[in-house]
Amino acid sequence: MSYIRSNIDYFLEKHRTNPNDLEQKNPRIKQSTLFRIQSGATKDPRRSTLEPFAEWAGVSVSDLFEKDFRQLSKDLAFDNNVDLSKPISFEGRPVPVISWVAAGSFSGIETILRDAEVDEFLPPIKECGKNGYGLVVTGFSMSPKFEPEDRIYVNPDFQVIDLKTGDLVIVACLGDTEATFKQLVIEGSTMYLQPLNPKWDEKVIKLSEGCRLVGKVVGLYRKI
Repeated sequence: MSYIRSNIDYFLEKHRTNPNDLEQKNPRIKQSTLFRIQSGATKDPRRSTLEPFAEWAGVSVSDLFEKDFRQLSKDLAFDNNVDLSKPISFEGRPVPVISWVAAGSFSGIETILRDAEVDEFLPPIKECGKNGYGLVVTGFSMSPKFEPEDRIYVNPDFQVIDLKTGDLVIVACLGDTEATFKQLVIEGSTMYLQPLNPKWDEKVIKLSEGCRLVGKVVGLYRKI
């Protein structure tokens, strides 16, 4: 039995970090490698790709596969640096960042996440749900709250009936090549979109018959 997936989760929890932040601090450790293992996409990773992670964790690559460090920490007090009486919250899995074209696709999000070539991941937040994804903000229509190069968390598993005026949403329309990010306004049975930027020329964007809500924006990640 391989413990690689459990052990990666364990050491990330132990050091209170995530794949995205870890790669920024140690570029040899690739967040894409860790995410594919954590998500189950890679079930039998090459041991050579895990050498940087093993060095950082202070164990051998073989031990990563063969030892259950989570159980060892309980049985042998292996973890001397963490108060086990205070569990660390580590909700969900790292969130993949996809393209705006993929976000506006009519394919199911499960298919997109499975087939997409993902090069960036965001720290997990529980609001994103099991199929959540990230997008890189482009343009200034949502400034100043959201600036270009900001990352936004999107939950595609929302109920349209639960949406309300002021919610931030991702919308795709027939004929468009990608999705758009705007604030939702509901007036009776009518819904339309508006930018947050008061200087933006197009103040109201009507939702045509071919438009569909593909996600609710539930968080912001900004690199400083």
